[in-house]
Amino acid sequence: MSIRTDLALERHAILKERAGGHVRVRKRQRGAAQVTEITVCGTEGARELGKPAGRYITLEVPEFSHDSELLDGRLCAMTEELRALLPKTGGVLVAGLGNEDITPDALGPRTAHGIFATRHIGQALAQKLGFPALREVSAVSFGVLGQTGLESAEALAGLVRTIRPAAVVAVDALASRSLSRLGRTVQLTDTGINPGSGVGNCRARIDRTTLGVPVIAVGVPTVVDASTLIFDLTDGKGPKPDREDEAQAMMVTPREVDTLIQRASRFLSLALNCALQPALDPELLLHIV
Repeated sequence: MSIRTDLALERHAILKERAGGHVRVRKRQRGAAQVTEITVCGTEGARELGKPAGRYITLEVPEFSHDSELLDGRLCAMTEELRALLPKTGGVLVAGLGNEDITPDALGPRTAHGIFATRHIGQALAQKLGFPALREVSAVSFGVLGQTGLESAEALAGLVRTIRPAAVVAVDALASRSLSRLGRTVQLTDTGINPGSGVGNCRARIDRTTLGVPVIAVGVPTVVDASTLIFDLTDGKGPKPDREDEAQAMMVTPREVDTLIQRASRFLSLALNCALQPALDPELLLHIV
């Protein structure tokens, strides 16, 4: 059966016997977060792991739905990992992907709402407000194809041509193969994203090739499909063959998903704000937006 997951860490765990020297794994501890970096090298590595070539960084953190603390070691770890992926200079566009009306899919839009947008603030106004030099940041959330008639990739391509950012950060909810990772894992990658791929609704890809600028994708797993869940809970037996399609049509999410989305989106927006505006204190950024 096909195991649905957006997490490179999980794909590597499933396929590691087939993964050769073109997929490299490095683990490190950053404060309160366990960090695993998977580097997929070239077309061979992409074929081995089934993911585009690039870097995939996974932070394992305490469960968002059970821990409301933001200003701790996790924030420092997340900020440092984000900053390493972002270009050193130039404007950045943060795009919240997903449907805000569906709670498990609302991570992207709600993260975008918490971004400290500065593109409209000139240097003179920034100084008058008491801010040091601010990096140019924009934030947007389009909704989904069924709401707008537009692919997110199409809308972003037009916006990128207009405002010419140095990079795009795309934030989206992800799918996992394991209940133990829902709301407890953050994945960062420099390869872009296929919105909806983890739930069988793959949309147009958003990456450097389609937008013309680097795309950093950030996400937290919020759902697991029923077929994959049964596979996980039954030690690989999975659902009965005649119920496979029925199980794959069902998505499962934690009952505390409202709290999970609220806290995870707040954490991501604060981490992005800190990474993009290093001259500002995290405590200040926490209260700006």
